[in-house]
Amino acid sequence: MARRIRSHAALACAGLLLAPGSLLAQTTALHCERMFDARSGQIRGEHTIVVENGLIREVIPGRAKLADGIESIVLGNRTCSPGWTDLHVHLGSESSPASYSEGFRLDPVDYAFRAVGYADKTLSAGFTTVRDLGGEVSPHLRDAINQGLVPGPRIFAAGKSIATTGGHADPSNGYNSMLSHLMGPPGPTEGVINSIDDARQAVRQRYKDGSDVIKITATGGVLSYARSGDAPQFTVDEVQAVVDTARDYGYRVAAHAHGTEGMKRAVLAGVTSIEHGTHMDDEVMRLMKQHGTWYVPTIYAGRFVADKAKEPGYFPEVVRPKAATIGAMIQDTAARAYRAGVPIAFGTDQGVGPHGDNAREFVYMVEAGIPAAYALQSATLHAATVLGVDDQGVIEAGKRADIIAMPGDPVADINAVMGVDFVMKEGRVHRAPAEVAALD
Repeated sequence: MARRIRSHAALACAGLLLAPGSLLAQTTALHCERMFDARSGQIRGEHTIVVENGLIREVIPGRAKLADGIESIVLGNRTCSPGWTDLHVHLGSESSPASYSEGFRLDPVDYAFRAVGYADKTLSAGFTTVRDLGGEVSPHLRDAINQGLVPGPRIFAAGKSIATTGGHADPSNGYNSMLSHLMGPPGPTEGVINSIDDARQAVRQRYKDGSDVIKITATGGVLSYARSGDAPQFTVDEVQAVVDTARDYGYRVAAHAHGTEGMKRAVLAGVTSIEHGTHMDDEVMRLMKQHGTWYVPTIYAGRFVADKAKEPGYFPEVVRPKAATIGAMIQDTAARAYRAGVPIAFGTDQGVGPHGDNAREFVYMVEAGIPAAYALQSATLHAATVLGVDDQGVIEAGKRADIIAMPGDPVADINAVMGVDFVMKEGRVHRAPAEVAALD
C-alpha cells in the first residue's frame, strides 16, 4: 500500500522536508484536486502526478492507486500548475528611494546577500524559473542555486545589459565629472558600445562572463538617470551585430524598448522579445507578428513606477516625469497588443517592484482584458518557448517536476494566483501547506 503523508510535520518526520529544497523520496505522487493544462489553457479535474528523480514520470487522471513504497502528497481543494516563469526580473536589486545613492555606498557582496533573499521569495511565490535581464550578481546567484547552496528559481542570466554611451544601461549615468574622469568611459567589457565592433565584443564578453541570454537597451528607460525614456539608442547595424553575434553563441536577445523606432530596429534585427513596449504602434505590432517576436509587457513595473512618481522624493526629478508618463501606459499597450494578436509572455521587471509579489502581474493582465487562461499560459508554455527550452512549462511525462499548487481555481478567479502554498522545483519541495490531507 502506498505511504501517506498527512501533514507538513509528517513530511519532516519522514525525512522529506528536512530543509527547503529537500529531495523527496525517489518516487512521489501528488494528488491534485484540479490541474491546469498549459497546452489547452483549461482546468482539468482530479489528477495524480507521479514524480521520480526530479522529473514527471506520468500524469494519471483521477486519484490513482499507487504501488507500495510511493510517498503521497494530497493537495485537496487546490489547483496544480506547471511552475511559473518570470521572464523579466532583476534579483540583484529592489527599488527604494535610496536606490540611486546605494550604488556609491554598497559593495557587490551587499547586493549578493540581498539577492539570496529575493530569490527565496520569488521561488516561494511559485516562480520556479526566471530570466534575470541585467545585473552582475545573477550569474553567480544562478550558480549558487544550481549547486544547492541557496534556494531559488532556475535562473537564465543576462549579466550586464548592453547599452550605448549615455543609454539606459550605461553604468556611469549620473556620475559627476570627477568620478567620470577617475573611472574613464565604460566600454564593451562594461556593456557599453558605440560601433559594430563594440557590439560584437560586448556579446563575446557576456559569453566569457557566463551569461545565458543577451539583453540590450534599445531605447531610453524610465529609471535611468537620463532625460529621454523612449529615444532609440542603437543604430540598425549595431543591433544587427548584437543579434548576429549572439546567434553564433546560441544566445537569444531580449530588447528593452519603450519607443517605436527602437522597437522597429530591434524587431527587424531579429530579437526574441520586446520588453515593456510602451509606445508600441500598429506598425510595430504587425512587424512583431510577422517576425515571431514575443512581447513581455511588465505591467507591474509600469503600475509601480507610476504610483511612486506621485511620492515626492522617491525618484530623482529627472526620472519622475518619465515614471509618471511611461509607467501609466504599459497596461493599455498590453491590452492593445493582445487584441492585435501579438504573442505575449509573462514578465514583471521585479526589482522595480518588490520581489515575491510577481504573481500580481496576472491580475493586471486580466484587468487589461487578457483572459486568465492566456495569462497563465504566458508564464508556462509561452515562457518556455521564449527561453527556447522544451523540458518545462507543462505537466507532462518527461518534463521537469516543477509543480506548484494554490487553493481555488485561477481560471475562474485570477486572484487565486496570490495564494500559492505548494512549490516543487525539480522534485524538491520548497514550500508546502501547513496541513496536507491524508488519503481516504
